[in-house]
Amino acid sequence: MTFSEENYLKAIYHLTTSSEAEVSTNAIAEMMETKASSVTDMLKKLSEKDLINYKKYQGVSLTENGKLAAKMIVRKHRLWEVFLVDKLDFSWDEVHDIAEQLEHIKSEQLINKLDDFLGNPTEDPHGDPIPDAQGRIVKVEKQLLSELNEKQIGICVGVKDTSSEFLQYLDKQGIALGSKIECLSKESFDLSLKIKVNEKELTISNKIASNLFVKLV
Repeated sequence: MTFSEENYLKAIYHLTTSSEAEVSTNAIAEMMETKASSVTDMLKKLSEKDLINYKKYQGVSLTENGKLAAKMIVRKHRLWEVFLVDKLDFSWDEVHDIAEQLEHIKSEQLINKLDDFLGNPTEDPHGDPIPDAQGRIVKVEKQLLSELNEKQIGICVGVKDTSSEFLQYLDKQGIALGSKIECLSKESFDLSLKIKVNEKELTISNKIASNLFVKLV
């Protein structure tokens, strides 16, 4: 596969994991920031390689071959993110773009050795699961912070928004993976939350709460 084909396959994978329905051409175009006509051309190529099921106007789904190939791209991306944070002291808001380049390295042997070197992690620095060499994923029970009721407590286990702006905001507020977050109150007007994080009280918007994953304790 070309770099472009891999990027499309990964985009389709991410879209299908967030929805049970088949993915539309427009959704792919929006994620890839390109024209629908360009997407259609690429979908034909991926279909010819038996990586996707594609019929015009009926949406797109991954074949078993496509699903495994996409998981291997995601595996490389997330392992490189772990390496960059744990071994090279990058911060979690710096690694996505670098991992986007490294994920296209073809050597399966290198990636498996990297996995072993890192201790076979199951999550990347943002809390996203890392597929193993067979494409298996360890699922963690989690929910959005915005879904917590008053007085419920959760441990931060992931972020939905991995943009550097959002991650830098979390750093400023002292929110990281493993942080204990208690929902003190919820404002009915705008659904903003008053929370306690590591003994510090603050108010966050619904948008922020809707981009943080927690595991109830």
